[in-house]
Amino acid sequence: MTSGHTKIVDPAPVCVFAFNRPEHTRRTLEALAQSPLAASTSLTVFIDGPRNAAEKPIVDAVAQVAETQQGFASIELRRRDRNAGLAVSIEEGVSQMMAEHGRAIILEDDILTSPAFLQYMNLALERYKDTPDVWHIAGYNEALIGLKLHTDAFFWRFMSCWGWASWSDRWQHFERDPQKIVSEFSSNDIYRFNLDGAEDFWDQVERNLTGEISTWAIFWYATIFRNNGLCLSPAFSYAQNIGLDGSGTHCVPIADNSERALNYEVRPRFPVEVRENEIALQALRVHFGHKPRKHLRLWRKVKKAWAKLVSQRKVPNEG
Repeated sequence: MTSGHTKIVDPAPVCVFAFNRPEHTRRTLEALAQSPLAASTSLTVFIDGPRNAAEKPIVDAVAQVAETQQGFASIELRRRDRNAGLAVSIEEGVSQMMAEHGRAIILEDDILTSPAFLQYMNLALERYKDTPDVWHIAGYNEALIGLKLHTDAFFWRFMSCWGWASWSDRWQHFERDPQKIVSEFSSNDIYRFNLDGAEDFWDQVERNLTGEISTWAIFWYATIFRNNGLCLSPAFSYAQNIGLDGSGTHCVPIADNSERALNYEVRPRFPVEVRENEIALQALRVHFGHKPRKHLRLWRKVKKAWAKLVSQRKVPNEG
């Protein structure tokens, strides 16, 4: 780790959203606690309520993991009695944090972070707090591009929610309204939203509109996009997702879910100019263009067909 890092006097609060995965939650909190800034950082853990009585013990186990975690300035649990779902939990929880603190660092219960993650996030929040074009600080780089960009972070339109941060004056514009987005986006908007045709993010908006899924992140991306906002991304990830094992609500199992090396740089070189980096954007387009998407579409079809089969299955009459 680079020595002599900049001192953070007033670290931003961190919130973690958890539900029914105690082991994922434990690993997420323990990794976060390894940061030198953890001891001066307040942590709020939002825990969604159980969907049924049988699920209550495992949700209680998640709460116990959070309650017994060490290494933070303070830990507060905010639990729901009933299940609200991930989208509602995050929308309402982030809104609470923003209203109370004006900024926040947000994680879900399956994000492993580098010990330098909090340092990077706090430095970026401070540096760009008065730069209205910057809407989102990401800790994860989807493409893992490793390009020589002369900086350790860059701007692009793409939003990654695997460990992120923002400010209340940006988050206040968040809307989870698929009908409104569909009616307002032009064909050119959709093309640019899809990284100029490299990936079909718009499909998530349409599936939310039909009720097939209920998600939040695509609408944060849409909110940023509609306001011509930019997202700061590290050239080398400070975070990784450990929930791509089929345990997540909307995550497809990934065969190669092995842990990767993370960024330990505590004095990142931020871009001086606030504009989209075309080199990084092109690398992202190539990344998505090369990813096999057929298995994802097939997985969705199988899940949908199975759900329909289960709902239509009738219990035979006895007697």
